[in-house]
Amino acid sequence: MKKNETKILLVDDDAEILDLLSDILASEGYIVYTAKNGREGLINAKLLRPHLIILDVMMPEMDGIETCYEIRNSKILKNTLVAFLTARGENYSEAAGLDVGADDYITKPIKPKVLISRINALLRRLQNGSKTVMLPPQKIITCGNIVINREKFLVYKDEEEIDLPHKEFELLFLLASEPEKVFSREEILKKVWENDLTLKGRTIDVHITKLRQKIGENHFKTRKGVGYKFVE
Repeated sequence: MKKNETKILLVDDDAEILDLLSDILASEGYIVYTAKNGREGLINAKLLRPHLIILDVMMPEMDGIETCYEIRNSKILKNTLVAFLTARGENYSEAAGLDVGADDYITKPIKPKVLISRINALLRRLQNGSKTVMLPPQKIITCGNIVINREKFLVYKDEEEIDLPHKEFELLFLLASEPEKVFSREEILKKVWENDLTLKGRTIDVHITKLRQKIGENHFKTRKGVGYKFVE
């Protein structure tokens, strides 16, 4: 992806920080948009569909943690990268950000070379246009009454924890990452079983059957001759 095609949304209530970051990123060729609080940032994000959102943690009206949570629960923003800005000494932990689906965090004061390096590393995840070629960056997926926490390998249905073996969890996370998308058997094999040559022919089918029993029959649909999809 070319820099002059990459959209970055900056969200911070500090006008000086917005001006500084805008100048740094614009000088690198990125398309830069700004918002002065989380609520405005969320609205702009849905309108602009940026590739990357950089969020300050402490903001009025809606802070960065809440904004990131809302971004990760928006279907149209599910593949958008999110990085937090946090000041040293601020009452914030990296874990808190990762729990709501952040991809990275950047510490103030801003060092231009470090900032660009981190952003370039994040944006390398975006290949083949605006499509990701790996599992989505989010760590938590919410689909109706089902919550999947990849960081902690936990699944909840109606707030009740469901214990899943590793491969069942990975299969569920993959399918739920893009509801309504039909994943081919070849794609599932590659992403969940890493093209394991010892895999038996009906292993995927058996795992789908077990997920239907534990998560719900109506959430998994078969496309004959192709593969499976997750339905919310």
